[in-house]
Amino acid sequence: MQKFAKLMGFDPEAKQTNVKTELIAGIVTFLAMCYILTVNPNQIFYAGTGDPRWSSLFLATAFGAIIGTLLMAFLAKMPLAQASGMGLNSLLGSIIGGGVGAYAYGFKFTIGQAFMMVLISGIIFLIVSLLKIKGKSLRELIFDGMPVAVRGAISVGIGLFIAYIGFQNAGIIVANQYTQVALVDFTVWSEGAAARTASVALIGLFIIAVLDKFNVKGSVILGILGATIVGIPFGVTNLSTLTGEVSGISWKFWENYGNFFGGEHSVFFSFTEVFSEGFPEGSFFTIIMLVITMCMIDMFDTMGTIVGCCGGNRILSDENDKPHNYDKIMMSDSIATCAGAMLGTSTVTTFVESGAGVAAGGRTGLTAFTTACLFFLATFMLPVFATIPGAATASALIYVGVLMMKNNVKSIDFSDAINAVSAFLTIVIMVLSYSITKGIGVGLLSHTILSLIAYVVNVIVAAVKKDAEKPKFEVSIVSLVVSALFIVYFFVPTVL
Repeated sequence: MQKFAKLMGFDPEAKQTNVKTELIAGIVTFLAMCYILTVNPNQIFYAGTGDPRWSSLFLATAFGAIIGTLLMAFLAKMPLAQASGMGLNSLLGSIIGGGVGAYAYGFKFTIGQAFMMVLISGIIFLIVSLLKIKGKSLRELIFDGMPVAVRGAISVGIGLFIAYIGFQNAGIIVANQYTQVALVDFTVWSEGAAARTASVALIGLFIIAVLDKFNVKGSVILGILGATIVGIPFGVTNLSTLTGEVSGISWKFWENYGNFFGGEHSVFFSFTEVFSEGFPEGSFFTIIMLVITMCMIDMFDTMGTIVGCCGGNRILSDENDKPHNYDKIMMSDSIATCAGAMLGTSTVTTFVESGAGVAAGGRTGLTAFTTACLFFLATFMLPVFATIPGAATASALIYVGVLMMKNNVKSIDFSDAINAVSAFLTIVIMVLSYSITKGIGVGLLSHTILSLIAYVVNVIVAAVKKDAEKPKFEVSIVSLVVSALFIVYFFVPTVL
């Protein structure tokens, strides 16, 4: 197996791991993120499987994940996986009105027009990744120019964000009309009650924690499988998916393939309709702002995700928590976004759930290759994978949050007030706004503004004292430029 791995361009031994661990990590990553196969079509079309294009978009989601993750495996050679990004698919759903016809931007965009915007944003990513200044791509320069305090807080924020996703997916944290969120009511155990899924997720989390305490390899995947089994008597694991009785879950993959590549309701290459139909009249500025929004979300979601997944691990990142092969990671992300738009899916980006595979021991591209293979199998065996409940994978997400908090929070310098405030805001806003990008944006803006104020005060003090040392302006050009972009992102309306 080791020789076969080297033949494919992977060398687990050089990364202090082995083939078995890499394969397990790839399976863990897949199990933690395979929910996107059904969630993505639901987010974009709102009507779920009631939309005739649903199965086509399901396959587009799978193929986008396969291409993006293979790029991570063979180009970036990192244990990271890609798929259609959460948040970005909701944005796409609001652009086209989804299944409820609620157009959020004042124009009736078609699915093809929306995917053309995704493709344009992907091309911009690619140009930014290819364009180099003094041997570094613009994306790499942006990373290097980010304040260290914000960069360090990203990992912690991502960990809490992943855990929060897990809490919500499992129904542990639920909506509340008075406090917005609350802990699930464990006194209600009727059929379909959130207490059931919450309990299954917590049991899975405890299984993972106990196994990890005793250094059992593959503790995460064992916890997921254990939670799936426990979910049967709880009524959480739906075995009827195995018989194809659930709407939208079918064994007839050949029909799904036919509909995707040439069916009446195919989304494959749907962006080409723009060449004949164009965009809605008067939508030019709206399109520009939507493309900028997509660029900002993908760039900083990816930056935050890879730092969160690889930061603090010296096998995967350097002493500044900058992931190895950073340039190639971003290149993989850019190409995958373009490919996804052509296939007919929302922006393909690096998934935070990759942290589950890294936590399970993934260190090389073999982890990503394994995940990509499973996404391919999922196109043929969806009913099997659909059997694993979201509550089971939620337990893995929560434990990844624990690990990322433990490994990264100590690297943040809270002794400096400016660093402390900007890092705190990065973490808190990321979780409470449910957006990696917004967390990074608020953290970066706060750091830049506070640093500017401190600099002005120091200049005044130096002028008064005359003999005082001339203050140094420590905000990089990159931080200033990106801060300006975030001001546009936050304060310029999409529709005027």
